[in-house]
Amino acid sequence: MFKNIDKKNLARRFIWVMIGVIFMGFGISWLIPCGFGTDGYTAFNYAVSDKIGISFGTWQAAFNCVLFVIVIICDRRNIGLGTIANMLVVGYSCDFFSMIWNRVLPSAFFANIWLRVVVAVPALIIFVIAAAIYMDMGLGTSPYDALPFIIHKRTKKLSFRFVRITYDLIFIVIGYAFGAPFAVITLIMAFLLGPTVEMVGEKIKPLLESN
Repeated sequence: MFKNIDKKNLARRFIWVMIGVIFMGFGISWLIPCGFGTDGYTAFNYAVSDKIGISFGTWQAAFNCVLFVIVIICDRRNIGLGTIANMLVVGYSCDFFSMIWNRVLPSAFFANIWLRVVVAVPALIIFVIAAAIYMDMGLGTSPYDALPFIIHKRTKKLSFRFVRITYDLIFIVIGYAFGAPFAVITLIMAFLLGPTVEMVGEKIKPLLESN
């Protein structure tokens, strides 16, 4: 994956990947308490971690390791430094920022629905831009994101968009079974997150590469 990338360019891309995954966790740390939903994978992981009583970051890292093994067995071409960064950093950075908000914000901060809307909108924008940055650096995708590509290549007759939407909806349903709320942003993300990230990535990638 890295044979055509010089060391300086690799280091620069990895820095952008780290910025992307940290800010993904930052965005999620605001979206969760707002209560309007997150992406389906986060909703699933947060619901399961809450149900079994461990931190979101620890559960997501553990489950990512399970998916990582599956990806390694099936097709390791999507694995790279960005894969490891996403597996470990998103969940723990969310835990870190959530800890800060719990300490500095009053307990009634998210009680007002309009305040939650004001917070959720920029948090969602930050999450999408951060996801686009991480994905467009070409250093690998998360195991969760790699599996739809693998499924699509194996099935061939099914379009990637159909595979991805179905895949996300399955995780949303499982998350709902574990207690995740049926939230509007989660459902919207299942259909629009991929195309939105791709569109944002096309806009920002030239800016990132010019630095």
